Amino acid sequence: MIKSALFSLILFIIGVSLISCSNRIQSTSSDFNDLAIESTMALPPCIIYKTKADYSKKVPVILSEHKTNITSYPDVSDIRKQGEKVYPTALSNGFLLDNRGIGPNVAFLAITYDEFIKGTETPGADELFQQILDADPLVVMYQCGTRHQYTEMVAELNQIIETDIFSNCKKLK
Repeated sequence: MIKSALFSLILFIIGVSLISCSNRIQSTSSDFNDLAIESTMALPPCIIYKTKADYSKKVPVILSEHKTNITSYPDVSDIRKQGEKVYPTALSNGFLLDNRGIGPNVAFLAITYDEFIKGTETPGADELFQQILDADPLVVMYQCGTRHQYTEMVAELNQIIETDIFSNCKKLK
């Protein structure tokens, strides 16, 4: 009788342990799914935009929501990617494809990429803020998914622009 009760107790403990392990495995599996979603979200966005004037050679910075200070700006070394300057790519109808990482709070400095990279050190945010040429340069801006979803990015984006079908793009401004 005691052996039977002890055996039942051991089986109960093993059962609870297995259920507990099963829940941890499911939780871990869910964590992996969350990581997969996060990594998908971390893909570089495909941003296209139009500006009021030609700022394609000007250095972009990101302003705070109220445009009172710079929240993000490039280092001198960030202006080149694989040895080439990171100018935006010209698209149809005056649109540009962002290659720098701008957003709706972008502003452009009065200095060009060429002038910026001649400096040996990156100026501070306060100094750069004094050089803002246009704090509200955008006419329109869209995020058209991620850069990795396109096989022929420029051609596909030009088709979106030329057909004026932005239904798969999120309007940012």
